[in-house]
Amino acid sequence: MGHMQSLRPPAVPLVTCDPYFSVWSFADCLTDEMTRHWTGAPQPLIGLVRIDGSCYRLMGTEPRSVAAAAQTDRTVLPLRTIYRFVANGVEITLTFMTPLLPHDLEMLARPVTYLTWSVRATDGQAHSVALFFAASAALSVNSLDQRIMWSRARVPGLRVLRVGSHEQPLLEKAGDLVRIDWGFLYGAVADGPGVMECITGVRQACDTFCAEGRLPECDDLRMPRLARDDPMALSFLIHLDRVTARLRSRHLVLAYDCIFAVQYLDRSLRPYWRRNGAEIPQLLRAAEDDYAGLVARCATFDAEVMRDLRRVGGEAYAGLGALAFRQCLAAHTVVADIDGSPLFFSKENGSNGCMATVDVTYPTSPFLLLFNPELLVASLKPILEYAKLPRWQHPFAPHDIGRYPLGNGQVYGEGERGDQEQMPVEECGNLLLLVAAVAEAQGGTDFVSSYWPLLTRWAAYLQEKGFDPESQLCTDDFTGHLAHSTNLSLKAIVALAAYARLCADVGTPADAQWYGALARQLAARWERQAADDDHFRLAFDQPSTWGQKYNLVWDRLLGLDLFSPEVARREVAWYLRHIGPFGLPLDCRSDMAKLDWTAWSATLAESPADFRALVEPLVAFAHNTPDRVPLTDYYHVTDGRLAGGNRARSVVGALFAGMLSDPELRNKWRGRVVHSTRSSEPGEESHGCDGGPTCRVSADACPASSRVACSTRNQERGLCGPCRSYTGSGPFG
Repeated sequence: MGHMQSLRPPAVPLVTCDPYFSVWSFADCLTDEMTRHWTGAPQPLIGLVRIDGSCYRLMGTEPRSVAAAAQTDRTVLPLRTIYRFVANGVEITLTFMTPLLPHDLEMLARPVTYLTWSVRATDGQAHSVALFFAASAALSVNSLDQRIMWSRARVPGLRVLRVGSHEQPLLEKAGDLVRIDWGFLYGAVADGPGVMECITGVRQACDTFCAEGRLPECDDLRMPRLARDDPMALSFLIHLDRVTARLRSRHLVLAYDCIFAVQYLDRSLRPYWRRNGAEIPQLLRAAEDDYAGLVARCATFDAEVMRDLRRVGGEAYAGLGALAFRQCLAAHTVVADIDGSPLFFSKENGSNGCMATVDVTYPTSPFLLLFNPELLVASLKPILEYAKLPRWQHPFAPHDIGRYPLGNGQVYGEGERGDQEQMPVEECGNLLLLVAAVAEAQGGTDFVSSYWPLLTRWAAYLQEKGFDPESQLCTDDFTGHLAHSTNLSLKAIVALAAYARLCADVGTPADAQWYGALARQLAARWERQAADDDHFRLAFDQPSTWGQKYNLVWDRLLGLDLFSPEVARREVAWYLRHIGPFGLPLDCRSDMAKLDWTAWSATLAESPADFRALVEPLVAFAHNTPDRVPLTDYYHVTDGRLAGGNRARSVVGALFAGMLSDPELRNKWRGRVVHSTRSSEPGEESHGCDGGPTCRVSADACPASSRVACSTRNQERGLCGPCRSYTGSGPFG
């Protein structure tokens, strides 16, 4: 098959916009299997190429009578997946690009993926080439037993097709292994010579293309009908005619308009890109207009992220980070609150479908804190606002706000009704630590002050219950209840120290001193009571046991300096002696591993060699696991098999803890954030600006309501601030 990227992904990201618009290849070659939703449900994307009258498959297994082009390369980068094929003297590069630029909320929020074909002759001859693509109507329904409708749309300069369910049951279904069945899937291609499109049965479209090099002349108008009845597809054809050694490229836009994205506290909320009244024509037109610039921006972004990942953990770690990048973001959706501010909702994929789960945001947080702390704010706000309501009467923090996409109150355990199956120390500690991390990243207390009574209540709970926790669940709930957990105790201690720092920030020095002294006292006590010869125990009352102390990472990330450096040294040395073929077990009770927590534990290492020794088995797992699903975080270290249903979850953002712990990288990436200071039209950016040296408008005249220094990135782009003064061309488009 030729050269391939060294890491074989268990599943390859293709379309990665949100938990519903998420299509993957579960095979090594794009032609070996049909593409699927992350849940495993078939959602076929079909790609064919016709070269001098001979037809070849590029994507999917249909038509089976058509030979597959030879796939020679597959590369997964943070924002792009690139396949390369050869057939009949022609090389075709197929790129899936989802511009999930985390520092640019306008781009991140667009439900758009681009497919780009780049074609050139390799034999010195000229060839007639035609490209075919079809997107199945299955992308717009939860079940093939649902009825569908389809239509064309007119957008200036674009040929647009759409399909969706007939009933449009808006926000009616909640759960884990479910798919969207409201809104519409769109395909759009720039108008021009050699472009055709139709809406018809996928078999008829494929057969006509292969036999005649065209599409059926008429759309199929037998609707509504069941999605499984002569399966329908949005089909496009692009003729390239005379292809020589000179590279020629064409692209197509795939988009999904859900109209309303989630329900939050009984309010149906729009996707963020719709917050100013934008409709799908504006989105599609902006996506097309921005294509060339985004190609350059995404390529530059990918190269820089990969370079930084290699710096931290080497080539293997970089490959795993690239695979995790889009997965982390696509397990969320960005919506607009009633005031237009962003809310960033996660879905707990593969376990129970919970929404805005605190102990999912917690392992995801290194990614968010590194690339855009405002995304962490947008993740925390929904759960904190919920906890402020009189209906939440527990003295501890909630676990979730509902089951995606219905965030109308906690569903885990007894929810608001009782305290059974809750995670009291876990979630109190998580939220105190995450809010403190936001305050450190933002250098201010506005966000903290809004929730001060809640934070004070939870700090008091941890003061009473945190050091020696009673029998209760933690985020590793699959291991069952555990009393006297040393790792949970660690979380409570560092959370109390984080609260002490927040007290100092908000101007209550007496409380800061008291809680700081308490945390230091408890840390010293922990080191004595948890010690077990050359490591530390799983539980205070269980000698000769062990477990990962991943919560200790916050002592370093927040610069709290509570624990002796010897604690991390002893733990890391112990971990290095207990690594299995595919990673480090979570604790001594089984061979089950958690990818996210191992990434955090590796960050405790003082040497790059020890860090790599802990993370490289994670790559071996991803490369060798027999379970072909989007990257899991929960598996057996002995054989690499899944230990549960977890897959396609945002918690893989934990892999970026290594980058977050590097102050230089942390400051660099945070400096890239595009600060929204006013409403924007689709395709328009909003920036904070101080009238830097490349800006043509003085700081006083700049319409930004807040002044933040123009980053080097914006200067290189020649784009400075909301004044939109373009001062020249640059590598970022």
